[in-house]
Amino acid sequence: MKRICMIVAYDGTNYHGWQAQPNAITIEQILNEELSRMLNEEITIIGASRTDAGVHAEGNVAVFDTNTSIPPEKISLAINRTLPDDIVVQESFEVESDFHPRKCASIKTYEYRILNRSMDMPVKSRNSYHVHRKLDTDKMREAASYFVGQHDFRNFCSTHTQAKSTVRIIYSFNIEETDNEIILTVCGNGFLYNMVRMLTGALIDVGTGRMSPDRIPQILASYDRIYSPNTAPAKGLTLKEIEYLE
Repeated sequence: MKRICMIVAYDGTNYHGWQAQPNAITIEQILNEELSRMLNEEITIIGASRTDAGVHAEGNVAVFDTNTSIPPEKISLAINRTLPDDIVVQESFEVESDFHPRKCASIKTYEYRILNRSMDMPVKSRNSYHVHRKLDTDKMREAASYFVGQHDFRNFCSTHTQAKSTVRIIYSFNIEETDNEIILTVCGNGFLYNMVRMLTGALIDVGTGRMSPDRIPQILASYDRIYSPNTAPAKGLTLKEIEYLE
């Protein structure tokens, strides 16, 4: 028995998120079914990030145990022949048997794309959120700087989060503007349910002038969820990379 690690990229538009669930098509379900069929054994994968419905990924990490004689690096090539076009295993390799993608310390990087122009653009509509009002990126950067560091993000996550603690560390939060697109890139040691989308929602409110940047530390310090910001749509969010520290 060996443990195989895969780096998985996908367009989440047509899926109800990563995690397998009844009466819904998910990334995890598709991978389990196709790997089980290809390897002729029951495969159950463990994913690092259980992304929400509509969220995309370029570098999600998943592992599974198998008795196959196929070389680990060849599994990605073999499985990609049968996977849908919107799911691609970027690479596959063997890892230690005790490696768990959710329990090992890591740095996760997410990107949120905002199309900031008067009209939407169809070719960008699957992976970016259209905001027609001009956003003030200088104020958004000021607001984003308040998120960097260790904070209790209880007001920036869904009420359905199952995390034991809502304290997380944000290492960096960068905002770039190019060709009518505003790209938010945030790195941290972990993210709560809907956290990146709510951070983005707050920054959009700042960018449109509905909220001042100095409201961010007040929301972080508050215990009242009435101050929680709106949640930005899932389609603008992409899990870019997971870097393991061990």
